[in-house]
Amino acid sequence: MKKLSLNGIELAFERRGRGVPLVLIHGYPLDHTIWYPVVPLLQEDFDIILPDLRGFGESSTPGASSLMVDMSEDIAALLDSLKIKKAAIVGHSMGGYVTLAFARGFAGRMLGLGLVASQALADAPEKKIARYQEAEHVLSHGVGDVAADMSSRLTDNPDLQAQLKNLMMRQNPQGLAGALQAMAERQDSMQLLQDLNVPVVLVHGLADKLIPVDRARMIKKVVKEGHLTEIDGVGHMPMMDAPRETAEALRILIK
Repeated sequence: MKKLSLNGIELAFERRGRGVPLVLIHGYPLDHTIWYPVVPLLQEDFDIILPDLRGFGESSTPGASSLMVDMSEDIAALLDSLKIKKAAIVGHSMGGYVTLAFARGFAGRMLGLGLVASQALADAPEKKIARYQEAEHVLSHGVGDVAADMSSRLTDNPDLQAQLKNLMMRQNPQGLAGALQAMAERQDSMQLLQDLNVPVVLVHGLADKLIPVDRARMIKKVVKEGHLTEIDGVGHMPMMDAPRETAEALRILIK
């Protein structure tokens, strides 16, 4: 992986393919490798940028807590370093929250927006409290409990569960805690999406145990140009459980 010093951190990323710039942002508590199944299906038409968000993968973990806006500014700084003026920005789950923060701060740099197994609503008060409690638990006990709990909630595929558990076990507890706090403090983005003037692609599994498909349907109703792909029998990891359907949906960003 390549690394760049941006905004006080070392941001790691991979770059594959050629064509329209496309940033694929991973969710919590994962890293850029979750996108590998769709990359071969898109790299003939897209210049694919795969960052590890601050605190995840091979990127460094900041000493202070971060917000979604900080992560979105990392993406903007990465594009600056790569001399890319505009790109399609796609986020999975928490990566969708980063994508929405990017749209809030850098809408003029977006060719399109994609949300994969994500949502636009802010946390309810009880969910916000739960995130802060989970952050404290991760800092005290490490990532093992999170990995054990989440692997079966992300997918019903036993092989993928094992792969994802191993991936989560490699993450930095401090990075996870910071991300949990950032998610708890994120803004509601429904009005932002209503005002957005770029194509919005939504991909959601009908068997998602973490974010119900109704959240994607809500977005589809309010955006000016929305494309929703619902995938039967797929949970929270469409890019891994259904890479062809996911890639085909994302291809709409260049049509």
